[in-house]
Amino acid sequence: MFSKLALRNVRRSLKDYAVYFLTLTFGVCLFYVFSALDGQSVMTFLAGKDNPNVESIFTLVGVFSGFVAVVLAGLILYANQFLMKRRKRELGTYYLLGMPAGQVARMLVEETLVIGLAALVSGVALGILGSWALDKLTVAMFLATPPEVFTFQISWAAAGKTALYFGAIFLVVMAFTGLSVSRAKVIDLVRGERKNEEVAQRPLGVSAALFLLGCALLGAAYAILLIRGLLRIDPLWFGMLALGSAGTFLIFRSLSGFLLRLTKGHAGYYKGLNMFVLRQWSGKVHTNCVSNTLICLLLLLAIGVTACSVGLNDTITTAVTDQAPYDLTVLNYGRESAYEEADVAGLFRSAGLDPEETFERVEDVTVYYNDPSVTGISERDAYAVMGLTAYNQLMANRGLPGLEALAAPVRAPQAVVNGPAASGIAVAPDEMLAQLRPRRQMVNITYRGDKTAADDAVRTAMAVPGFNDGLDLQGNFKLDNYYDLMGAKILVLYIGLYLGLVFLLTAAAVLALQQLSLAADNVRRYQLLEKLGAPERMRRGAVVSQVALAFLLPLVLGVVHAVVGMTAANQVIAELGKVDTVRSSLLTAGFLLLIYGGYFLATCLGAWRAVKSGGGREE
Repeated sequence: MFSKLALRNVRRSLKDYAVYFLTLTFGVCLFYVFSALDGQSVMTFLAGKDNPNVESIFTLVGVFSGFVAVVLAGLILYANQFLMKRRKRELGTYYLLGMPAGQVARMLVEETLVIGLAALVSGVALGILGSWALDKLTVAMFLATPPEVFTFQISWAAAGKTALYFGAIFLVVMAFTGLSVSRAKVIDLVRGERKNEEVAQRPLGVSAALFLLGCALLGAAYAILLIRGLLRIDPLWFGMLALGSAGTFLIFRSLSGFLLRLTKGHAGYYKGLNMFVLRQWSGKVHTNCVSNTLICLLLLLAIGVTACSVGLNDTITTAVTDQAPYDLTVLNYGRESAYEEADVAGLFRSAGLDPEETFERVEDVTVYYNDPSVTGISERDAYAVMGLTAYNQLMANRGLPGLEALAAPVRAPQAVVNGPAASGIAVAPDEMLAQLRPRRQMVNITYRGDKTAADDAVRTAMAVPGFNDGLDLQGNFKLDNYYDLMGAKILVLYIGLYLGLVFLLTAAAVLALQQLSLAADNVRRYQLLEKLGAPERMRRGAVVSQVALAFLLPLVLGVVHAVVGMTAANQVIAELGKVDTVRSSLLTAGFLLLIYGGYFLATCLGAWRAVKSGGGREE
């Protein structure tokens, strides 16, 4: 009997509380997607290339998964608490009909179990689809590798891990549910409506002073961040966080009286149901200012982490070409540290590789030891020097501008070989080279045709015994640099998206559940408005306005925080290369519109449904 009643209640709950169920499902989906990274084809491919970032990705995702599990557990407990408060009158009715507390608790535990299993199954199924989409997105980044190399596989280990984590979470939820219901009093359940908080009206001057103080604290926090930078972590850095949090709280605290007192003198205050909406919003002043502060900070983290990870991701992509402009650079260190030029193309031919067929262009460059007494540049700024004519020829072959006639050496504005060694090379007038000692030979090679096939053929040739003919040769491959940078790129992107989506989901879900709960509490007030003659269109507009006010206020201030934070973060990212702020902002706005906007629409529909149905549950 109780099982049938539990199943019947679940069916109605899924219909009435779609936001709750979708939050559970999306949480499971997100957890599975990032738990399944170790089975992704891209991760397997990079691990086979001995990429050092792969292990870092797995380690960090594992650490963050524990953090995310705690966040989602708190979110689920909060959502379940909302569900229980919404059903207080129903549970009180069960008690009045003579159902023992233990049986009521058992029924709710069974409901939680069924909902948890349904969310787990649907979440894992959606997670498999999301994992496939993420895998395809990652594969699309590997422009140097044929897509057919990668094959998607379902990670049953991740499914098991997800079931284990969320199984434990739902056990805790069931325990809390049973305990809270068994201890509840019938009078509290039957009279479970929440009342507005009794808040003394503050003078407008006090509210304005709190608002200005909040703005001043935020201004001080912004100044500390922008002047000192994001990465200088010391006591003042934590002070900056405290100032920002306190300023955010004071702004929301002041708005409860500030906004209401200002609008009272405006004609729009008495238009439609605006007075009712503002009164309802200010009636939860203490709850609003605390929750709005937390949600605003969550949105700051969501927007900032997502945008910065995408921006840094694009910057890392440009670094591939900057650090490795050639398919291969062969460094010839000579014999026993003595400089000796080599016919590198001839060595490849002797090893069975046809240079004319495999190589499109071969550029031979000699670099010299930097003698500060000759060049005027310290060895700390440049370890080697190359001639102006050689540098301009390299740039011309790449379609880049060269340098004009030089009177003294200058740092090379463009990379001349693969790898970070290029950053320590200076360009000197050709006539100065006669006074310098040759250091090493650098041979830049550009492949012809299929880059991957050519790279494999070159590696095979260089592994042939006797290839180097006793010379100390080293190959710096573009693909090696590319895979290393791609590992860092994926690390940044995955961690950023993981945390950003979790923070965004948490903020949106908490707001949605809060507003749905508030709508259920306001059912009698909306019924009274209907009796007083307020048409359905006006009541629906009041519901939407109340939800919009709750969603927009923390979002606006969160965006302001994020803009300042991203400005400081971009100053750090710009040291690595060009920052594409437009693309990162657009992608972040897309996520924000999809998740935050989707929750807003779902909340409006759910809140209006609760108000229109009178707070009852359909049979």
